[in-house]
Amino acid sequence: MSNWSHYQSRLVRLPDLGVSLDFSLLQEYPEAGGPEGAVARAFADMEALEAGAVANPDEGRRVGHYWLRAPQLAPEDIREDIEQALAAVREFSQAVHEGSVAAPGGGKFTRVLLIGIGGSALGPQLVADALTGPEAPLTISFFDNTDPDGMARTLAEIGDDLATTLCLVVSKSGGTAETRNGMLEAEAAFSRAGLSFARHSVAVTCPGSKLDRHAEFEGWLQTLPMADWIGGRTSVMSVVGLLPAALLGLDIDAFLDGAAKMDSATRSRDAQGNAAMRLALAWHAAGSGKGLRDMVVLPYRDRLVLFSKYLQQLVMESLGKEEDLKGRKVHQGIAVYGNKGSTDQHAYVQQLRDGIDNFFVTFIEVRRAGATSGIEVEPGTTSADYLQGFLRGTRSALKASGRQSITLSVEDVDARSLGALIALFERAVSFYASLVEINAYHQPGVEAGKKAAGGFLRLLSLVRVELAGRAGTPLTADDVADSLGADPEDVFHALTHIAAQDRNVSCEPGRVPSEDAFTRAPE
Repeated sequence: MSNWSHYQSRLVRLPDLGVSLDFSLLQEYPEAGGPEGAVARAFADMEALEAGAVANPDEGRRVGHYWLRAPQLAPEDIREDIEQALAAVREFSQAVHEGSVAAPGGGKFTRVLLIGIGGSALGPQLVADALTGPEAPLTISFFDNTDPDGMARTLAEIGDDLATTLCLVVSKSGGTAETRNGMLEAEAAFSRAGLSFARHSVAVTCPGSKLDRHAEFEGWLQTLPMADWIGGRTSVMSVVGLLPAALLGLDIDAFLDGAAKMDSATRSRDAQGNAAMRLALAWHAAGSGKGLRDMVVLPYRDRLVLFSKYLQQLVMESLGKEEDLKGRKVHQGIAVYGNKGSTDQHAYVQQLRDGIDNFFVTFIEVRRAGATSGIEVEPGTTSADYLQGFLRGTRSALKASGRQSITLSVEDVDARSLGALIALFERAVSFYASLVEINAYHQPGVEAGKKAAGGFLRLLSLVRVELAGRAGTPLTADDVADSLGADPEDVFHALTHIAAQDRNVSCEPGRVPSEDAFTRAPE
């Protein structure tokens, strides 16, 4: 078969969405489908999920992010909730734009500060960075970590605009530590500025949650609902993502429509023509069904620089699992990393071409150049020509080294195409999870990390009490560990952290960590 014929036979096109996927350089792509019986099972699993079956057996929950862009497919009780939430987003954002919901000191809100973690922040960040233009009615900033320096930098950037900043606090339960910390840091900043945090704040949370009760007690501006059947990493088309997008003046209808059209196009049971199933099968083939190759995501457009980071969470949190559905140890997952083209040609493409062959690349091509003056940087050649040249050149250079790649093409970066892209990968993740028989919708590893963090925080408190009780006495990690019955290494890290944060605690370094002496100054 000629290269041209091979290319055409490995191409999936969705003309109505302006999307195509080229699998011609994925050497291990299966022509006839995936594991025996697995494709049919994956289609059946997806149909059951969208019909409302419990898809997360660990938590006894349905998984319905697909209903967010097609509420007519949702169970009747949920359909009304989706429609009411969308109406509330439209109503509140319009009120902010018109000024009927305004800053307490007078004047319209000019900024949004979104406080969240994981998908509750990353989804809105992706949408804002990809779609916001200079004409946006508000600008947006994020607290998406419990790093005090990062939050201080964001507050410094906001500066005097804090008086006209609207805060969105996003947490399903209200108990997520990072989001709670960000809320408290923001509340303190508003207080220092003589402003009422409550009169600037909106909660996005589950009805009856700790955050919901707190917002009601404090008299916040508004509370909008999250549903427990929406996971953080698939929440961008819920109030979580739609509210900030609407406040920024983005076309949320087109965003939802693009996703709905992709869902519709990938409900077909034709495995060869179904773009999401083909993508899942490609991942399965490239990694031998065990995630043996990393996925390198290279979007050739600055507006999509966060897309690889977004896919890191979507793919790795969904597919990185120790056990399959039958409780067998499988250690599944696909590692994802990436940045953007052509930047990476001056970074890690060198290794991709000449180094260890443990990956496959997903190029993302944007056909239209976007807003540009169209100047010729050389006679007859524009910057957009160069960008396309670098994409095709990198693809060819990797091909020459026998390295595998997929090329995903979209017409433009707009609300509709971004919605379609997100939906395509969401469905591919669901299909892949079925192919390898894992639960894509829980995250026991994340919960384990939270529990371990809680243990360390409790140890910190005990170490602080021990230092205070023996003020003036130099103590080693072994001294404190013996007193507390704790692990000396854990105690050492606690002591080091305390000494770095507390000016009243000093550290005298020894030859080795066990000889470091920590002393709390007497009161």
